[in-house]
Amino acid sequence: MQGGLLVLAALTAPYLDTLNPQQRRAVEHGVTADGHVGTPLLVIAGAGSGKTNTLAHRVAHLIVNNADPRRILLMTFSRRAASEMSRRIERIARKVLGDKAGIMTDALSWAGTFHGIGARLLREYAEQIGVDPAFTIHDREDSGDLINLARHELGLSKTESRFPTKGTCLSIYSRCVNTEAPIEQVLGKFFPWCSGWSNELKQLFAAYVEAKQAQNVLDYDDLLLYWAQMMSEAAIADDIGGRFDHVLVDEYQDTNRIQSSILLALRPGGRGLTVVGDDAQSIYSFRAATVRNILDFPDQFTPRAEIITLDRNYRSTQPILSAANGVIDLARERFTKNLWTERTSSDKPRLVTVRDETDQARYIVERVLENREGGALLKQQAVLFRASSHSGPLEVELTRRNIPFVKFGGLKFLDAAHVKDVLALLRLIENPRDRVAGFRVLHLLPGIGPASAQRILDQMAEASDPIDALCKLPSPPRAGADWKSFTQTVADLRYSEWPADLERARLWYEPHLDRIHEEAETRKADLIQLEQIASGYPSRERFLTELTLDPPDATSDQAGVPLLDEDYLILSTIHSAKGQEWKSVYVLNVVDGCMPSDLGVGTSAELEEERRLLYVAMTRAKDDLHLVVPQRFFTHGQAAQGDRHVYASRTRFIPERLLGLFERASWPAQAAAQSARSMGPRIDVGARMRGMWR
Repeated sequence: MQGGLLVLAALTAPYLDTLNPQQRRAVEHGVTADGHVGTPLLVIAGAGSGKTNTLAHRVAHLIVNNADPRRILLMTFSRRAASEMSRRIERIARKVLGDKAGIMTDALSWAGTFHGIGARLLREYAEQIGVDPAFTIHDREDSGDLINLARHELGLSKTESRFPTKGTCLSIYSRCVNTEAPIEQVLGKFFPWCSGWSNELKQLFAAYVEAKQAQNVLDYDDLLLYWAQMMSEAAIADDIGGRFDHVLVDEYQDTNRIQSSILLALRPGGRGLTVVGDDAQSIYSFRAATVRNILDFPDQFTPRAEIITLDRNYRSTQPILSAANGVIDLARERFTKNLWTERTSSDKPRLVTVRDETDQARYIVERVLENREGGALLKQQAVLFRASSHSGPLEVELTRRNIPFVKFGGLKFLDAAHVKDVLALLRLIENPRDRVAGFRVLHLLPGIGPASAQRILDQMAEASDPIDALCKLPSPPRAGADWKSFTQTVADLRYSEWPADLERARLWYEPHLDRIHEEAETRKADLIQLEQIASGYPSRERFLTELTLDPPDATSDQAGVPLLDEDYLILSTIHSAKGQEWKSVYVLNVVDGCMPSDLGVGTSAELEEERRLLYVAMTRAKDDLHLVVPQRFFTHGQAAQGDRHVYASRTRFIPERLLGLFERASWPAQAAAQSARSMGPRIDVGARMRGMWR
């Protein structure tokens, strides 16, 4: 009887009434009250079309219609996005289920990122795949350090001609894993200057994999690679796939080949599978994402996946959307959609020609201040650019005019040396065979250099109980009292008392922080903030895993947020701006050579991604969009020509036939004329001065 009442409530409740017809079709696709699992669905969600709201409603609608939330897998591209999605789902479900909604959505325990879900499954199936479930996870910097150790041990750092750096080696390895492509193909396409080293790189990667396995560590890419390998075993694939009735994936245009392989192995027939994304916003090929995943998705299944397009935009005015539609209409291959809105305006986006980057900076500052005088906050305005280096002249002008700004992104928590130091100690306790963590911690102690650290780690590796072996080692000659303090801390931390462990680690580290780093007090504030973050995790293992996979945005002393100003202008690369919106948007250097980048025109696929970058930048604007075209700009180190000024032309992505969609202007010619009119008749002071000497 209760189930019948629930169904009746679902049918009569107004919780879907706020959705437009396309959104509602996407939410209701294949959902019935009898537990039916629908056919595969692709939702093409245009910029500002309510994608997140639609996906949250779909999950809530499944739960309201008797789907077991414990059997729903929801994958997003950040843990924060998953948390926000869960909160939205609860709010929607509460309209039908009342107080029971909280209990139901709490059971939605399989919501997270691809990497986070992968890490969890690997621990659960560790014994079946020959992995120690106590593995720790290396971030990119730690992975680079470990690959560098293997590089040294193989003698590749001392070759006659320079062998690729550790960062390049790790990038090659990562791309091979995530694209599922052979190393020769990856080198030829993305790292042609390294093509002569393919055999040595294979040798290096084999040694790197052996080192990871010996130390019981996984890197970021392993979480997907091991998951994909599990799914290649029919019995395990059936078991994992059988745990879920519904699988939903957000931002599918940003997935790579291996993520697509995992997804298709989870749902080979497509039943219960929903992916949401926008091919026009696929801009992360440098992370090995491929637009082919979303373009080819419908034809992966028989019958073909249903396609529902969300093209009503709730963000921008129609003139902005018309211009953005015009730019993306010229793409070679895409799902057809034209964004539209009920937000009318007589103001077209402005295409502004300026003399150079100095005038570009001055123009933007004048417009920003003008908007501020009109009542718009600085943080409601953003300046976007293709590459971080493009904002240099603007940053100088903003500083000169005393205008506070934030440039995204700041230094990630895990990239800050003092945070990495404390986390390395915790990781060493969690996994004492992690040589990268051990090497970093031992280096903090005065009197312990690389050779001493290696000897200590070797002795630990040979012991059946590495922590006990470490605590029994005699003090190195020059370590003094610091060694006793260190080993006592290690012994105390061995038996976890979470989250008190982090405070104990911080107190041990603080004297070294004062000795090693400047601005120690500011850095201590970061570590206290880290303790507050830690209190939200049930265990040390969960804390280390999730912080590595989804770190906080920035440290307090490096993020660039003005401490004394509540309001500040946003500066951001287009890549970092995706998913954001602002009242006014200014796009720098809308010229060939910057957009598209000189480095992004090697293939038609690269050129199409550059077009999508401009489209993403334009669709961030709500009311006011300025595309700035400097007639010349400064380039750095262009091959043999060095630093120089080059003359530029408007981006090829806005050809003559699209100019009618923009208001065209030049600056500072208009400003000079306006200034002259406001001052009255022009007085030639120079002529008067010359006349004095005649």
